[in-house]
Amino acid sequence: MKVLEVLTYYRPWVSGLTIYVERLSRALVEQGHDVTVLTSQYDPSLPRYDVMDGVKIVRIPVALRISKGVLMPDFGPMAWKLSRRSNVLHLHLPQFDAPGLALRGRLLRKPVVLTYHCDLQLPVGLFNKAVDRVVQFQNRVAGRLADVVATYTRDYAIHSPYLSQYVDRKLVIVPPPITLNPVTDAAVRAFREKHAVGDRPVIGISARLAAEKGVEVLLQALPRVIDAYPDVLVLHAGPHKNILGEEAYAARLRPLFEQFQAHYKLLGTLQGEELTAFYRSLDLLCICSLNSTESFGLVQIEAMRNGVPVAACNLPGVRQPVTMTGMGEVTEVGDAEALAEAIIRILNERERYVRDPDLIAASFDPAQTAAEYARVFEALCHGGHPAQSIEPPAYDRLRAMRDNAPPSTILT
Repeated sequence: MKVLEVLTYYRPWVSGLTIYVERLSRALVEQGHDVTVLTSQYDPSLPRYDVMDGVKIVRIPVALRISKGVLMPDFGPMAWKLSRRSNVLHLHLPQFDAPGLALRGRLLRKPVVLTYHCDLQLPVGLFNKAVDRVVQFQNRVAGRLADVVATYTRDYAIHSPYLSQYVDRKLVIVPPPITLNPVTDAAVRAFREKHAVGDRPVIGISARLAAEKGVEVLLQALPRVIDAYPDVLVLHAGPHKNILGEEAYAARLRPLFEQFQAHYKLLGTLQGEELTAFYRSLDLLCICSLNSTESFGLVQIEAMRNGVPVAACNLPGVRQPVTMTGMGEVTEVGDAEALAEAIIRILNERERYVRDPDLIAASFDPAQTAAEYARVFEALCHGGHPAQSIEPPAYDRLRAMRDNAPPSTILT
């Protein structure tokens, strides 16, 4: 099957959405499908045409940026060309160009699947408010034109003004694809030595430095954590310099980073076995996101599959990895004091929160995600449509693991 994946930013851009599409595309190729990614040439130094891990990439030059969005005059003609060659169009929202792609699918009688990754919430301001309304309108049009709308969890869907209208109509729940490179014990030791971890308790955060990620909540929680664990160390993996649209946010946090420089290390982007070594070095991971631009938090599963519990915020979807597995604590959004207490509880009794990492890894294997999408694609090509938004069996298996945990590990 020839699949056209369309999104605004693709690799080497680092975000949960781009990593999702990269993993899915690779897995589809490994299962014998022909995958092309249509995206922006957000960096002029990137090649217009590329092939990565068997995935064909077509990048369209950017003529103008509007906040985090882009305008690409050459996008339309290329979209027509690639749509004609494809069996199915797979769009990833939020995306300004989605309605045009969905309309092309309708006109060409090609199935259109739309994966809604998260809400778009731009910084405060009249201009960004106008942009936000335009994107919301574009998303609504794309959703009506799409044959199927997909998301990660029913929890996020029923709480999302956008997704809730499609529940049990044309919404499907597909586990996100999550994997990590293998790592040797020697590489883990080298990572720990490089960052002077020693025997210190280590808190991790894996996110780009962006306002919606709520990094300041963890920074505000640190004094209370330091009182309990004076040598605690935070390792922050993810891009933190020159993040598009986040310059003011980075400047606002700079004094806090300086204040806690003995306890907080910004590591930058980690990839490959270095990223896995990062997770293997943690005692727990924090998810501090502030709004529905975070719909799941793929990094939670990356941590859990390495035996690392999570302190997560109580956002729809984001709370699901901990809720499904019992592997951590959920605290109210933006509540630094509650986060501090959760961190201390996990550090005090870490073993109580550990579950079967192999089952967690298998539940989110990219091959499984690709197979789920391929099933949807094939059904659409033969005239089928989903009738109910049922969560996948993998989620039931995780809840069974949680419920059957030994009494000594059941959380109170």
